[in-house]
Amino acid sequence: MASKGIIYSIALVVSSSLLTFAVVKKLNNNSKADNDLPRTRNNVADLIGNTPMVKINSLSKETGCEIYAKLELANPGGSAKDRVALAVIRHFEAIGELVPGRGDVLFEGTSGSTGISFAMLCNALEYTAHICLPDDTSNEKIQLLESYGAEIEKVKPASIVDPNQYVNAARKGAIKLKLDTSTRSNGVFADQFENDNNWRVHYNTTGPEIWTQMKHNIDYFITGSGTGGTIAGCSRFLKSVCRKVKVYLADPQGSGMFNRVKYGVMYDTVEKEGTRRRHQVDTLIEGVGLNRITHNFLQGEPYVDDSVRVTDEQALKMARYLSSNDGLFVGSSSCINAVAAAKVAKTAPQGSRIVIIACDSGSRHLSKFWKEALKVDRNITLEEVLS
Repeated sequence: MASKGIIYSIALVVSSSLLTFAVVKKLNNNSKADNDLPRTRNNVADLIGNTPMVKINSLSKETGCEIYAKLELANPGGSAKDRVALAVIRHFEAIGELVPGRGDVLFEGTSGSTGISFAMLCNALEYTAHICLPDDTSNEKIQLLESYGAEIEKVKPASIVDPNQYVNAARKGAIKLKLDTSTRSNGVFADQFENDNNWRVHYNTTGPEIWTQMKHNIDYFITGSGTGGTIAGCSRFLKSVCRKVKVYLADPQGSGMFNRVKYGVMYDTVEKEGTRRRHQVDTLIEGVGLNRITHNFLQGEPYVDDSVRVTDEQALKMARYLSSNDGLFVGSSSCINAVAAAKVAKTAPQGSRIVIIACDSGSRHLSKFWKEALKVDRNITLEEVLS
């Protein structure tokens, strides 16, 4: 009996050692083969871009298509807006309008995410960020801006024709500082909606990254439009390398972009007199949807093939669905894109490869969007999401 125990112990030790050796060997081989460890960087600005691409397995399984998400939420500032913010700052530096250490201030009007990107980068690059935003912006975004030390100016939600609308307020602030002869500090207005660097940075970086990560095989590209920069830059690049790629604009309720793409008319039923609950776009969704045409959108409009309308209810359900089935905790605009992808996949040829932009994390939407999403049954099906 004792000899059997000794033999068993020896066998256990040997098998355990062999397993450990196999695991370590596999890890070593992967390290040598993939060489994926990021190199050291000089500052946070150097971390922007080259974001991961991940397959959304639940949607892929249910639709018969391969649906992927470009995780722009993995940028250091937590959203796709990091790319735009850096491109805008570098442009102003190149023309001498921003000089590190001079006390220069960058003004921007934003619903939150772009402001967070500017606040992060201004800290890293020796500037001050002055952010004008609607006073109903989610608490999480405001707290992030405060944590970065940005100057925050809250205004009432209003139409772009209102001189006190947040974009116009930022423009006025920049002009006032620029004309102030009592200080050497300069003020610049980022103007993300009309700034040409917006769509160009996505043409030069995001689009090529998607094309490379998908190994030159993509059938559909889907994203929303806030400033229009992402869809313009990515669609122009993807169409330049592969004409067969279909570009769809995902649009929330209350936005006029859907009708603009579909029918060439910028109009939504909530524009009717007395039916609007909220200025700009009548939706819970932040960051996408608009009722005016921007310079950046115009640069990509000819490359957009179609549009998909998504309701708030569908987006809320999709948020819960992705969290429960894929562990993807994403923000409201990402959910708009995911719903649109699922709808497109229903009529697309089996096996089609679809890419969406996962713009930011759900952590920025806890007090508004995710507060409502948590009311959705975590066992919801995709059919129930799309109903």
